[in-house]
Amino acid sequence: MNGAQAVIRTLVGGGVDICFANPGTSEMHFVAALDDVPEMRAVLTLFEGVATGAADGYARMTGRPAATLLHLGPGLGNGVANLHNARRAAVPLVNVVGDHALAHKRLDAPLESDIDAIAGAVSGWVRRSLATSAVGEDVAEAVATASGAPGQVATLVLPADVSWSEGAEVAAVPGRRPAALVPPAVLDEVAGVLGGSTVLFLAGEAVTEEGLLAAAQVAAGTGARLLATTFPTRMARGAGVPDVLKLPYAPQAAMKELAGVEHLVLVGAKEPVAFFAYPDLPGRLAPEDCAVHVLSRPGEDGVAALRALAERVAPEATPVLSEPHRPELPTGALTPASMADVVGALLPERAIVVDEALTSGIHLSAATAGAPPHDWLTLTGGAIGQGLPAATGAAVACPDRPVVSLQADGSAMYTIQALWTQARERLDVTTVICDNGAYAILAGELQNVGARSGGERAGQLLDLGSPGLDFVALATGLGVPATRATTAEELAEQFAAALVEPGPHLIDAVLRTGS
Repeated sequence: MNGAQAVIRTLVGGGVDICFANPGTSEMHFVAALDDVPEMRAVLTLFEGVATGAADGYARMTGRPAATLLHLGPGLGNGVANLHNARRAAVPLVNVVGDHALAHKRLDAPLESDIDAIAGAVSGWVRRSLATSAVGEDVAEAVATASGAPGQVATLVLPADVSWSEGAEVAAVPGRRPAALVPPAVLDEVAGVLGGSTVLFLAGEAVTEEGLLAAAQVAAGTGARLLATTFPTRMARGAGVPDVLKLPYAPQAAMKELAGVEHLVLVGAKEPVAFFAYPDLPGRLAPEDCAVHVLSRPGEDGVAALRALAERVAPEATPVLSEPHRPELPTGALTPASMADVVGALLPERAIVVDEALTSGIHLSAATAGAPPHDWLTLTGGAIGQGLPAATGAAVACPDRPVVSLQADGSAMYTIQALWTQARERLDVTTVICDNGAYAILAGELQNVGARSGGERAGQLLDLGSPGLDFVALATGLGVPATRATTAEELAEQFAAALVEPGPHLIDAVLRTGS
């Protein structure tokens, strides 16, 4: 058995049976070994950022890692932005990065680079396999590390000769260790500060349905308020689920939301800070005199902690749940508000919503709160270009569930190649491009940071016109049927049709801004 065969068999034995790949010469023995291990599904992507983002979306929906197959340091570098998002989302992911054969590295070939340094910026675990006889054990440790609590990105650097040489063995992957339980003393401390001036700040497993129900029971019994992190990894939403506000992105709005809070209880979350520094604004968003308490850290069992807390302080309380309700289908101009109402009115049951709508999505939360139960994936980490790949991975993970990708136009162009993979794999993804013809979020940031501008030359760096982007042509060229909507009625008709037709579809929703 050669090294590549042992890598794939060990991955499959450890539950990693999907690989999002963009391979090169150093990975050809891995590619050849796929014919020997039919249990491994390989999905080709046209750009490494699609592979890493798809692996992120897959992990968010399954709780277990996918693999990526990337070519040397430049290939890994092309995938770094979405590996950053995966790291921030604490999802399990295993990168297999091919490298030059061991004897070839000293020649400083044109594609030679410091792969370990690139990987270290976005990985919790990095190892270079140096012997074919040990490659199975290296893979097993990568899978076990990635699958721990919290999940993390594990990167295995695989030299070409370690792949092609004989003498490898399959290794068993250790069982996943359960998340640590929160000590009773911590529960006692948090129970003592619950009340009307307390906020439970939720992230990770705490915003799954089980976590939200327990948190809402605590809130109902104590008067404490619930807030979710701005960009949760995967959040349960819809009728029958507590409707929990996400902390606003803008620092002024976030500070207003936290004003008057005396006790901030972190549940699987870090203390909220502004995404960026702004003149005359603090980076810390909670009030200066607010005491911060930790109920559970990432990697600890926050759901169990919330349940135990509910039993202590509110055993008879009934959580407040979202009632079933939908907006009326809108008519007239297509604006961010009417776009949100269309989504809320038509969103199917058990949908997976991948939200990278950015500034165009400000009305989506309210419009979908009473829709049938669904899951919401967001841009954890903030590196744009995640939405289309994450939707691809989510659809691979859950072929029986509809995936709705709500995508800003500017960030769509970072990883538009994901549409080709959706077409090739016949994935049930409906993409709505929020087409406002601009990097609108940056227009707001230009003002927020106090930059002296507003002139024509500055505006050109934020404008996506001249020429405008033709998303219908782009999607069609990549194999995805596409239409364009310019009114609310057109969007409703096209969205409803796309949801019932199998395979991927794209709708270019041309939005009127300022509404």
